[in-house]
Amino acid sequence: MVFCLAPAMLLLLLGSPSSAGRNRCLDAAEACTADARCQRLRTEYVAQCLGRAAAGGCPQARCRRALRRFFARGPPALTHALLFCSCVNAACAERRRQTFVPACAFSGPGPAPPSCLAPLDACEHSRVCRPRLLAFQASCAPAPSAPDGCLQDQAPRCLRAFAGLVGTAITPNYVDNASARVAPWCDCGASGNRREECEAFRGLFTRNRCLDGAIQAFDGGWPVILQDQLDVHQDPENSLLQVSSTDGLLVGSSLLPMLPVLALQPLL
Repeated sequence: MVFCLAPAMLLLLLGSPSSAGRNRCLDAAEACTADARCQRLRTEYVAQCLGRAAAGGCPQARCRRALRRFFARGPPALTHALLFCSCVNAACAERRRQTFVPACAFSGPGPAPPSCLAPLDACEHSRVCRPRLLAFQASCAPAPSAPDGCLQDQAPRCLRAFAGLVGTAITPNYVDNASARVAPWCDCGASGNRREECEAFRGLFTRNRCLDGAIQAFDGGWPVILQDQLDVHQDPENSLLQVSSTDGLLVGSSLLPMLPVLALQPLL
């Protein structure tokens, strides 16, 4: 199948050699472009997410599968740099928000977001999504006994678990160009008598101090992130943010017998 991609969209998603160094998201894009494996996997998901579905619209299932493959098989330092790069202006933030083709992978067919109960219910019945949500909940949960409410070594695990949600029924993304706030494409306006459950689920992203702190910690470690990637070609096992293959979460996850099914608690 041949995909016809608009040059402007390709420039936004894949970067251009002349754009390196202007901001961190562009630096991350250029680093991925320079790495053969990262570039190949990124080109694959861009092609899938911008491809035309037979019945109209985007091929969301193929798009999300390609995104999961990108995070499972791509160099972790580079895939995380693309996902968590920091921005100081709206242009950079818009580029970051568009990195994973949200029109196909993130949002739905209608102009308004659905109730969060819809993607949550879909996730609960998905062998791909459910264990990843449980892993995210466990990895990013507050620790009341810790001085700042989060475990000292929690940030890398939280970011890995968050990245594992990209390409699932509850794919999160940046919600605007003025902050680093993230959430799935949904709200709780029409959740009826399940409003509390809905708000608890959305709060995993929007009221999660440990997730916010992990993203900020990644930003604080930025100077060494791309430098570490230079060493990956010699020793891939020593990447700063080694991501376990998300494919391994699909079956037999050890989290399932340990955690109650979607026992969602507000993370205040």
